[in-house]
Amino acid sequence: VRRHGVDAAILFSDILVPLRAAGVDVTIEPGVGPVMAQPVRDVAAVGRIGDLGDTTAVEGAVKRLAAELGATPLIGFCGAPFTLASYLVEGGPSREHALTKALMWGQPAVWDALMTRIADLAGEFLRRQLLAGASAVQVFDSWAGTLARPDYEAFVRPYTQRLFSHIADLPVPRIHFGVVTGELLASMALPQCDVVGVDFRVTLADGISRIGPDHSVQGNLDPAATLSPWPVVQQQARDIIAAGAAARGHIFNLGHGVLPQTDPEMLTALVSWIHEHGSDVRAEAMSKTLTGSGKVDS
Repeated sequence: VRRHGVDAAILFSDILVPLRAAGVDVTIEPGVGPVMAQPVRDVAAVGRIGDLGDTTAVEGAVKRLAAELGATPLIGFCGAPFTLASYLVEGGPSREHALTKALMWGQPAVWDALMTRIADLAGEFLRRQLLAGASAVQVFDSWAGTLARPDYEAFVRPYTQRLFSHIADLPVPRIHFGVVTGELLASMALPQCDVVGVDFRVTLADGISRIGPDHSVQGNLDPAATLSPWPVVQQQARDIIAAGAAARGHIFNLGHGVLPQTDPEMLTALVSWIHEHGSDVRAEAMSKTLTGSGKVDS
């Protein structure tokens, strides 16, 4: 926030913090990632997942950050039910998520119990962050892109809605983001969220078309673009801002995280350029759209 002058901060921690706080035995193994001592694949294992326990460290961090940030919003964070479930079922990271899908299709009662439990834990985790001072929330579904849209709607969407219901009474912006979810964007545009994140694998124009007019969008510069010369970065940023003018609202962002080899000075320059020129680019794009539709003349 201090170095780059961005418009918001996000409190980011390991995605499995709420599961650990619920008594799940998870460790982070170097070179592997999160590993479960006992994968969850039956009703008994689901029953061993407890209530959300002590998260005072997280809440304390939110309070301190919110106080230091002042007028700069702090975004709370959690993983979505499907992503958390995949770690529990697989026992760790997975590329195919085969065991997760097999449980989802083959044991729907177990799946329902597991996803309900996770949705309640994650929803309460978000709620605690908001009550501690976060100004908005973002829910990440890192692995939902492995699903076909009918499966997402039947086996995932209802539980993500349940997660959001835990903060329905709190008047804060809600962002929903997934990775490789271009085919799911229409389904991810839940009534309970205000903004849908679009990753870099789909153009922002296509993303907006799929999401529809009732949601704002966030995204979606390819993080690899920031390794290119400045004129390339500038042009891609201009194109994305222009495309975003078609949405109800647009939060300019990368289409995923910053790559480790990115020059921080490029990020500083990008943020500065957007602050200086973004509004003009958006206004010009909106003017062209209105002129093309005949609305200006009428």
